[in-house]
Amino acid sequence: MGKTTDLRPEHVSDIIQMALSDHVAFADIEREYGLKEKEVKALMRSNLKSGSYRVWRKRVATFGARRETYK
Repeated sequence: MGKTTDLRPEHVSDIIQMALSDHVAFADIEREYGLKEKEVKALMRSNLKSGSYRVWRKRVATFGARRETYK
């Protein structure tokens, strides 16, 4: 995980908040921090409790199926 290990703690916190938001797409995170979707998911997996990560992924998948421009 090259890019994510170079991030400052406050940036990690910002990315997590953005990823948890239903109003911020992965493309927005990539534009601001240069992290691709796969890298954001890895960051979330390593920083959230496993149950929280699973709930987040389920929510992203559910919303993504309903909205074309979602995460």
